[in-house]
Amino acid sequence: MGEEGPTKRPLIFAYYVTGHGFGHATRVVEVARHLILAGHDVHVVTGAPDYVFTTEIESPRLFLRKVLLDCGAVQADALTVDRLASLEKYSETAVVPRETILATEVEWLKSIKADLVVSDVVPVACRAAADAGIRSVCVTNFSWDFIYAEYVMAAGHHHRSIVWQIAEDYSHCEFLIRLPGYCPMPAFRDAIDVPLVVRRLHKSPEEVRRELGIPDDVKIVILNFGGQPSGWTLKEDYLPHGWLCLVCGASESLELPANFRKLAKDAYTPDMIAASDCMLGKIGYGTVSEALAYKIPFVFVRRDYFNEEPFLRNMLEFYQGGVEMIRRDLLTGHWRPYLERAISLKPCYEGGINGGEVAARILQDTATGKNYTSDKHSGARRLRDAIVLGYQLQRIPGRDLSIPEWYANAENELGLRTGSGTAEMNEDSFAMTSYPEDFEILHGDVMGLSDTMNFLKSLTELDALLDAGKSTEKRQIRERKAAANLFNWEEDIFVARAPGRLDVMGGIADYSGSLVLQMPTREACHVAVQKIHPTKQRLWKHALARQNAKGQGPTPVLQIVSYGSELSNRGPTFDMDLSDFMDGEKSMSYEKARSYFARDPSQRWAAYIAGTILVLMKELGICFEDSISLLVSSAVPEGKGVSSSAAVEVATMSAIAAAHGLNINPRDLALLCQKVENHVVGAPCGVMDQMTSACGEANKLLAMVCQPAEVLGLVDIPSHVRFWGIDSGIRHSVGGADYGSVRIGAFMGRKIIKSVASDLLSESCANGVTSDDLEEDGVELLEKEASLDYLCNLSPHRYEALYVKRLPETLLGETFLEKYDDHNDPVTVIDKKRNYGLRAATRHPIYENFRVKAFKALLTSATSDDQLTALGELMYQCHYSYSACGLGSDGTDRLIQLVQEMQHGKSHRSAEGTLYGAKITGGGSGGTVCVVGRNCLRSSEQILQIQQRYKNATGHLPIIFEGSSPGAGKFGHLRIRRQLQPEQN
Repeated sequence: MGEEGPTKRPLIFAYYVTGHGFGHATRVVEVARHLILAGHDVHVVTGAPDYVFTTEIESPRLFLRKVLLDCGAVQADALTVDRLASLEKYSETAVVPRETILATEVEWLKSIKADLVVSDVVPVACRAAADAGIRSVCVTNFSWDFIYAEYVMAAGHHHRSIVWQIAEDYSHCEFLIRLPGYCPMPAFRDAIDVPLVVRRLHKSPEEVRRELGIPDDVKIVILNFGGQPSGWTLKEDYLPHGWLCLVCGASESLELPANFRKLAKDAYTPDMIAASDCMLGKIGYGTVSEALAYKIPFVFVRRDYFNEEPFLRNMLEFYQGGVEMIRRDLLTGHWRPYLERAISLKPCYEGGINGGEVAARILQDTATGKNYTSDKHSGARRLRDAIVLGYQLQRIPGRDLSIPEWYANAENELGLRTGSGTAEMNEDSFAMTSYPEDFEILHGDVMGLSDTMNFLKSLTELDALLDAGKSTEKRQIRERKAAANLFNWEEDIFVARAPGRLDVMGGIADYSGSLVLQMPTREACHVAVQKIHPTKQRLWKHALARQNAKGQGPTPVLQIVSYGSELSNRGPTFDMDLSDFMDGEKSMSYEKARSYFARDPSQRWAAYIAGTILVLMKELGICFEDSISLLVSSAVPEGKGVSSSAAVEVATMSAIAAAHGLNINPRDLALLCQKVENHVVGAPCGVMDQMTSACGEANKLLAMVCQPAEVLGLVDIPSHVRFWGIDSGIRHSVGGADYGSVRIGAFMGRKIIKSVASDLLSESCANGVTSDDLEEDGVELLEKEASLDYLCNLSPHRYEALYVKRLPETLLGETFLEKYDDHNDPVTVIDKKRNYGLRAATRHPIYENFRVKAFKALLTSATSDDQLTALGELMYQCHYSYSACGLGSDGTDRLIQLVQEMQHGKSHRSAEGTLYGAKITGGGSGGTVCVVGRNCLRSSEQILQIQQRYKNATGHLPIIFEGSSPGAGKFGHLRIRRQLQPEQN
């Protein structure tokens, strides 16, 4: 572009740069440099230091204005984003002073007579440009509405308006210049794709090595790690022999061993990267683009909760340029296997690296009046599209068009159902009788379950993958490669299956001792386990290196592969020495276990799986002397309120128990799995999820009194009644603050009721009350209520008669603790500074227990329209009681409204009714609603209509859960072994 000479008059560009890291500033430098070469003026609005720009651009046409208009993502540490702090900081930086910012920017843009506003990727810049009557263009690979979309889910109802406001700001943008490795960005109408924006090299690799005095036979790794962990010590034995590490941005106080060398503060990083044999650091656009451009293998460590990363990571691995290092190994110095793996790679990116020049030309053409775009969609339409962002984070197939081909291919190759618009299995799909020929089933029965057949087939494919050796395609999914080396195919493998659950009635009343009615879902989790002697286990290279470093020879190691990691930002593998569970001669405490798994958020998921081993050690005294290899494949969607975690826990413990010859009945297994969730994971759930997954049966409701887990039996679903689940798309978590605070409120209420009952009893005795004043039965009731073990053992009429007026609507944690000392819930902790909603949280389980009893009785009553109407009414009452507790959500309320519109619409009244009621399920605050209706074709059609109407309103196509399957106890386990193939002549 520079060679073409200037246009007739210099153009003036106002270029806004986000405050998130130097990577954005460095790519802006490259675009701005080409604009200046073409004779234009560039005013950069940034919070980055001047030298970032002036070392590359020495021109009077570069103007720097030091203003920070967005803060990006706030780091909790070098590798973890603090989601809530990010939202708070953005609100403080860009929301509170918004009117002042807009007025200032509009005045400034007019004062410099800007021809075009360019944003990377500051939202308010687009709105300010529109207010000033100036066109604007964004240049980026992600947008902040996408990044913040998941953060507002973690924040509950707080800060949701931030995403809407950002999307609205971006809607004023003319179009998007989209960089490789991009995220879904439906807030933009039009996108023009350009090559990688990469900083140019100043020196050849040979020159760099010569100037640094590094011989050709020395391998170089460049440590490009902004914001290095505090207190981090680098040691000589971190590197293989003959290696040298160049450290970028090292503090003056950091002391380095002889095979590490600090780079000067002004060292030009692209030259250093191109001269290295590989790079070690965390993923960002700058590091990935330069690694690909200069074909340098990149050993990366995940950053947690920065949602740009999965897309960059997939691009990096697609072009065979990436090796993921576990955070634990980064910090403890087990670098060798990763570095040796990296230098064996042959990065194959052949795309353009002149994105800066191409983007500059497009910007110049736009500023001179060229129109790159089609007619705009309406603002309302584009704003509605932006809602999709909140759901994209859950990686549901049925992708937005913005997701690039290489990402779509990765999802397709996964070959798993991880959630889709409708259930993929029809009524007949479970009736399969063929078996994979490569495996002999030595014990158990697949029970005609097609998902189990598919899981066994996937094991067969892993075996074939291992036999194929290194001739696999570059698009090979990383978790499949890891799984291929997981098992010794000549030994027995144990397979267990556990379904999710649809909460028909009972929900959050389970922890208060309610009766609950739960249905196991058709979607399930499969786990394959192999117990193997440590000398026969195939260890991953980093695990082997860690073991060799200890010098103890082969010791028991747990290795886990979890499918579906690309559908959420978590690591696909986990490994640990089983000795890590020991604290001296005893197994470690649950508190230490929680800390152990919390060290690396990208591997925190392993607590649900590895935690089953610790619970078996602590509760049953099991000693694990062999290594354990474990593969998890779950089709129960995460965060939907259908107990994906319980399915994983139950399937894992069932498979481990089978592999080790442990005979644990389903009820006891469920109680042990609840300990995993409560004590190892740290989520304060009740037991109904695990009980349904373990003890449920297909097409029946498990009736259970949660005191703590008394199974009353299985309730047949009448042939004319059917239940569906519809996913709201709003991510649900029982580890969230809302669920926990409602649980605490209920336990506070129980404590106060016991205290009131005790006071009433004492008063009656002290005053010598006669039987005329207080019947003997009344004394007995007060005695029971003074020692109330479960809130649900209090009847609604007693609650209304004696206690409701004595309960405050809300109560400060500190006030409660001063008077009552403790709420007697072992899995939650009262926050002294928090105000808890007490009366609604106490009322809900008391009335819910009554509703569930009525619901159960109605299911066995005579078939009638009144029966269905009453069932539906009970569900509606349950739903609104959730909302009174603060556990509702906009999405689930919208679904309930759509069901009611169907129920009370003209077509419903003029014919036989079909849908009768619905309620939010599980822990609330999003997730799935359960719908009851007549079991007929018209009902299924109406469910699909609701699905489509919800999509039209929100942009999210809900998953529909229908059908059922057996629990883990009914399924049992499979013991399989590979069949030896006859030798070919």
